[in-house]
Amino acid sequence: MKKSLGINVLSLFILSFPLLTQAQLEALPLTVDDLMALDSVSNPQLSPDGEWVAYVVRSRDMEEDKSNSQIFMVASAGSDSIPMTAKGTSASDPQWSPDGKYLSFKASKGEEAKTQVWTLNRLGGEAVQFTDILQGVGNYAWSPDGRKLLLTLTDPKPADLTEDEDDDDKATPYVIDRMQFKRDYSGYLDRRRTHIYVVAAGDKAPTQLTFDDFDDSNPVWSPDGKSIAFVSDRSNDPDLNYGTDIFVVNVDGQDPTLTQITSNPGRDFSPAFSPDSKSIAYVTSTGPDVGGSALTPTKYLAVTEIGADQRRILTAGLDRSVSSPEYSSNAKDIYFRLEDSGMNHFAKVRARGGDIVREVSDNASVKDFSISGGQTVLAIASANTPTELYNYAGDELTRLTFVSDEALSSVARAQVEKLRFESNDGTPVEAFLVKPVGYEIGTRYPTILWLHGGPASQFNFGYNDTAQLFAANGYAVIMPNPRGSTGYGAEFAHGTVAAWGENDFEDVMAAIDYGIEMGVVDPQRTGVGGWSYGGILTNYVITQTQRFKAAVSGASLGLVTSNYGHDQYQLMYELEFGLPWENPELWADLSPFNKVENITTPTLWMGGELDWNVPINNSEQMYIAMKRLGQETQLVVYPDEHHGIRRPSFQKDRFERWISWYDSYLKPALTSVSD
Repeated sequence: MKKSLGINVLSLFILSFPLLTQAQLEALPLTVDDLMALDSVSNPQLSPDGEWVAYVVRSRDMEEDKSNSQIFMVASAGSDSIPMTAKGTSASDPQWSPDGKYLSFKASKGEEAKTQVWTLNRLGGEAVQFTDILQGVGNYAWSPDGRKLLLTLTDPKPADLTEDEDDDDKATPYVIDRMQFKRDYSGYLDRRRTHIYVVAAGDKAPTQLTFDDFDDSNPVWSPDGKSIAFVSDRSNDPDLNYGTDIFVVNVDGQDPTLTQITSNPGRDFSPAFSPDSKSIAYVTSTGPDVGGSALTPTKYLAVTEIGADQRRILTAGLDRSVSSPEYSSNAKDIYFRLEDSGMNHFAKVRARGGDIVREVSDNASVKDFSISGGQTVLAIASANTPTELYNYAGDELTRLTFVSDEALSSVARAQVEKLRFESNDGTPVEAFLVKPVGYEIGTRYPTILWLHGGPASQFNFGYNDTAQLFAANGYAVIMPNPRGSTGYGAEFAHGTVAAWGENDFEDVMAAIDYGIEMGVVDPQRTGVGGWSYGGILTNYVITQTQRFKAAVSGASLGLVTSNYGHDQYQLMYELEFGLPWENPELWADLSPFNKVENITTPTLWMGGELDWNVPINNSEQMYIAMKRLGQETQLVVYPDEHHGIRRPSFQKDRFERWISWYDSYLKPALTSVSD
């Protein structure tokens, strides 16, 4: 049965909340099991003729305790979805061959198998393995004539090149000679690099196009098929540089010619060719500036003619970051995503410059888009609906996927409201208020101040499963975008540079105070928490105030100096804080561990055992100090996990522990506003 919903863009996102249907008002509260059953949609890819959309659905297998991804296809005009890959075998990165005959994807079939590219005839039949790369495939893309694939391949490990099976499991020492010598999920880094190759069907081996001691990424074909643009840092020592440039490599001939396209300070990335292959649109930053502001600059849309290296910024008057540029088929416009004030818009600008047109905006979060064959498909989330795919034509959106409906059809949705208030110094700040399910005006509720990571990120009008779960359990949730957040301009984003826990602390405290003034927050029952920088900011909060009754600090910071050389951020620390032996006072002042004696808030510390983004030693330090001081605390370490918790059973465990911890300290009887 065809499901479609032709509606006005503004109506979709204005009316999707806070107004709720009668069925939703009678629905049951969201549970952890509901969240575990919730699938996610991503990576829409329109076929060349614009008639079909391939996309990825990710689901959790609680019995096998792992996540799987499956590729589906749906008509861009709307229809029932068709599974294109088997359930249980994870497949990703769907792409169409230029003639639209084949749908390709990446998959590893078998426990020991490496990721390869597979092709599937759209008319039916079994998938056929296209590549056979010893070390497995990173990224790939079809050439415009459909005869070749470009590949990004990481140099194989020496053990991969031997045929001695007895050596496969033998431990060998790590030999380190780089400044950037470790990275979360990757482990210790050596001199193996990622380069660009091309391969045709039937080739015995791919042809290497880029070389030397550099990593190459983000490759795209030119429409004429003669060259490939990519991103690389080819400075004297990339480990000590925070910039990238765009290069083009000639595909023809035995000795590929490499041309540098940009040479701006800061980072240039995300290249997109014009249809005539003569120009490139890309994302650029105008840094680096003094100190650590190079880490969070505004990202602008720029264009340059190949061979000219003359950057022309098309969004210079827009103090907001853009991403994912793509030319229209007639080369007149460039489409992109625009981050602004808790929203992600779908926007465009004339390729020659002009006013920015926000095609889809307001209470929406556009996660991705695909344009082909005269059709446009958007992946959009709202506060009450997880990401789904929509066909966009004019001012009308037609919903194409309904992946979240089964898990959430009988689940109550919390009302979400965006707040705007002033911080202590008069700076305007925004936050999202997620009201408890069954909210009644005149009643104050236990409230969780939930803080985002980054800090260079933002909460937006998208479905937040954590906040919805808290709201289902009777909590109001305040999710602020304090200084350091993106989406509010460069000055706002730089508001925490070398000053963590200062302006952002004042901003999040202003958020909870505003909730109290509104009559929603019970000031006697407030909790605070977050993950990554959300956990770090939690630490700054609980070392500066005792007003919160419970805290959850996930993957957070303790003694900053102990992370230098132990985590993956040595260059970012140096840019923002200076060298620890040259600026020890700042490093010490930024360390929550040095103020741990101020913490009286019962705190749950959490993290992944193998996290090299924000290592678990931070949480261990904070936990043992609180324990030594006789405060209420607990430490939870997830084995074999990195910065993001991936195992479904651990994801479920984390949700349950969060609820249990807050319930223990914030759940006496409700009070009225007058109390």
